Amino acid sequence: MADFNFTPSDPSTFILFGIPSLEAAHIWISIPFPTFYIVGLLGNFTLLCVVGKERTLHKPMYLLLCMLALTDIATPTFVVPKALGIFWFNLKGITMTGFLTQMFFLHMVSAMHSAVLVTMAFDRYVAICNPLRYVTILSNARIGKLGLVGLIRAVLFILPLPLLLSQQPFCAKDIIPHTQCECTVVLKMVCGDITVTRMYGLVLMFVINGFDLTFIALSYVLIIRAVLRISSKKAHRKVLNTCTTHICVMLTYYTPGLFSNLTYWFGQGIAPHIHIILADLYLLIPPMLNPIIYGVKTKELRDKVGKYTCCRR
Repeated sequence: MADFNFTPSDPSTFILFGIPSLEAAHIWISIPFPTFYIVGLLGNFTLLCVVGKERTLHKPMYLLLCMLALTDIATPTFVVPKALGIFWFNLKGITMTGFLTQMFFLHMVSAMHSAVLVTMAFDRYVAICNPLRYVTILSNARIGKLGLVGLIRAVLFILPLPLLLSQQPFCAKDIIPHTQCECTVVLKMVCGDITVTRMYGLVLMFVINGFDLTFIALSYVLIIRAVLRISSKKAHRKVLNTCTTHICVMLTYYTPGLFSNLTYWFGQGIAPHIHIILADLYLLIPPMLNPIIYGVKTKELRDKVGKYTCCRR
């Protein structure tokens, strides 16, 4: 407790400390960061290039995959360079503006990612429950509009967080035990009244994740009801195969994300380095796995990737 100064301060810089109690292992811990990042970039850029070049893939489903790939490229890009700077070069300083900027973009891209998954669930619902009206309900232009709505929602919902924090006085030393700019971490350093900020963060988590997960669950309830009315086992397998990919991507995103957020808010007995490692893996692993999952499970996409790979060889 003697290390902290409990008088209000106005820091111009913060110190991102990395992973506390594991400083000696920073070099070894850093190895997965560039590995996952590079694999994720290769997979997502390959997906974008193949869909962009192949006109037969200019369909709503693949446009949504491109949106997902863009969020998967952006998410680790906001995290990995700074984390490697901490691990490799001891570059721990970050300005207050830089801190709030990184926090805003991380949360904004996460909200956008969730919006894309909701739109993909709606796409599967229309494709299975209203196949004859699919082209009229979900045109490429409408998918673009839905993507824009998701982006606007993400910006409007997340922007108040850094604005609220920028008005707060800080009491503790400007050392943040983390590799990234997490809102929940910096809240512990504020000596003013954080009731509004804390409540807004909790409401935001439940509104975005709660609404999105509810909409996705409703879509799949309707899909299951439609499937049960079909007597053909072959049709059952086809529908199941169509939805499995999306379900896998959702599980890789929402499961670690919700667990990481809940441990920050309610898991007081969990060691700090566990919090940090979970948060980092949550931002690194889904962007790496998503293009692999879709590449393996989507035959049309897999064939097109194989076509361009063979041509290059």
